Amino acid sequence: MRELLTPQHVLPFDHRRAVLIGRVLVPGVGPTLVQVRDDSLVDLSELAATCSELLERDYPAGDVRKFVGPRLADTASVLANTAHCNALPDHPQAAAHDRNKPWFLAPVDLQAIKAAGVTFADSLLERVIEEQTGGDPARAESVRATVHAALGGQLGSVRPGSPEALQLRAKLTELGLWSQYLEVGLGPEAEVFTKAQPLSAVGVGAQVGVHPASQWNNPEPEVVLAVNSRGLVKGATLGNDVNLRDVEGRSALLLGRAKDNNASCAIGPFIRLFDPDFSIHDVRAMDLTLQVNGEDGFELQGKSTMRRISRDPLDLVFQTYGDHHQYPDGFMLFMGTLFAPTQDRGGAGKGFTHAVGDTVQIGTPQLGTLVNSVNSTDRIAPWTYGARALMRDLGRRGLIR
Repeated sequence: MRELLTPQHVLPFDHRRAVLIGRVLVPGVGPTLVQVRDDSLVDLSELAATCSELLERDYPAGDVRKFVGPRLADTASVLANTAHCNALPDHPQAAAHDRNKPWFLAPVDLQAIKAAGVTFADSLLERVIEEQTGGDPARAESVRATVHAALGGQLGSVRPGSPEALQLRAKLTELGLWSQYLEVGLGPEAEVFTKAQPLSAVGVGAQVGVHPASQWNNPEPEVVLAVNSRGLVKGATLGNDVNLRDVEGRSALLLGRAKDNNASCAIGPFIRLFDPDFSIHDVRAMDLTLQVNGEDGFELQGKSTMRRISRDPLDLVFQTYGDHHQYPDGFMLFMGTLFAPTQDRGGAGKGFTHAVGDTVQIGTPQLGTLVNSVNSTDRIAPWTYGARALMRDLGRRGLIR
């Protein structure tokens, strides 16, 4: 994986004009907010102690552009040292990471990490299939054919909450295909849930975790919005909402177990702040790619486009934040995925599931590439650095004002 962690591969295609924000763990110092450039990292600590604080500014991109801070390190060496940064010491690639040198973290800190589900027609179908099969991948193909036949290709053109959507929901109910996923996929209210706890997300180069009990799971490549405490979107990044399909398929009440596990949330590589060259309109038109390469020679490639999302990104923000719910430290919002891999791995009809050692790449030209490897959740370094530790380190550095 280390060969993929280069500025040329990870940074956006137009990185020289992009305002990119990241976080670096500096040994002996703690997490440090930086501006990421092609050749160097600029320490932003005197501008904002945390990413959450920076996004509270009226125009963070402009403030970052004007700020003159010290050079922390060169981007290439920090990226290279981020490979397998959360691996346990006995992991075969643990030596690729030097804990005495800086490495990248997820670019978010105190923000809540939320996710919207069932926001694309294709992924809606796969959620229904998971439920109809009770999480059994061996039954997925036959159920998939039944569901597709019942829908007749109608789903992609239907706007959630519209009269047409409610009529379709009624038709599916009559056919015995009612699902709680159809309720949030076709009804007026979106599914919004807590994906992970603040400070628990891993970043580019880290291992992502899959629970060892799961036999059917997959990556979920998504665009993630960076939203401040006033509900204003200030930028965007990429995310991998690692999902246990067999667990969620058994019961939607197991969503927390399916979604929130050690290192099961990856965000990065960096937040691109909104400015005249990059806005929510670019987010709406983004095309994402997914590539999975296994140590067994398996390869999976997929594409997703935000143009096919059922709900507008700002509607998802509105349904997450408002008079009914507030986030004083802001929030990151995963917006759902179009891509639910069905390519067989390990035999006909078995569908796709991860194997330990997979390399996952999620990319889009405007945001760069999020690169991670896959391991079992119990074979990844546990999450131990929380809000108390962050406040302690910021206080020691005199950054809490």
